[in-house]
Amino acid sequence: MKTQALTATIAAGLLILAAQSAMSQSSTAPSTGTVPADNTKSNKLDPSNTAASADAQKDNAGDRTITQQIRKSLVTDKSLSTYARNVKIVSVNGNVTLNGVVRSEDEKSAIEAKAVSIAGPGRVVNDLKVAPKS
Repeated sequence: MKTQALTATIAAGLLILAAQSAMSQSSTAPSTGTVPADNTKSNKLDPSNTAASADAQKDNAGDRTITQQIRKSLVTDKSLSTYARNVKIVSVNGNVTLNGVVRSEDEKSAIEAKAVSIAGPGRVVNDLKVAPKS
């Protein structure tokens, strides 16, 4: 009886390891030499701006609404790059911080203008960075 339980435990462990290995291999895309659309590495939290991280935003209706409205205005503006549409928007007590990387000064200004039109003048901190041309 003990041998059967031990065998079952070992088999279950091997199945779990095999599943984890398969998942990690399938989530790693082969390198194609192209620039990925995901800008996560470029968009990491700026060390000089540790106060405005996503976990600083509380789950209250006002801040959530501001963030949603700004995000919607960015996502629906097809003139913006993928980078610009994916910037971080953190709303705390009605004050908005924009953080991330955009492709140009024009995008940086356009995003700030959209945020100001929703949050109000004097309530937006623009910490966006312009990516250097490659």
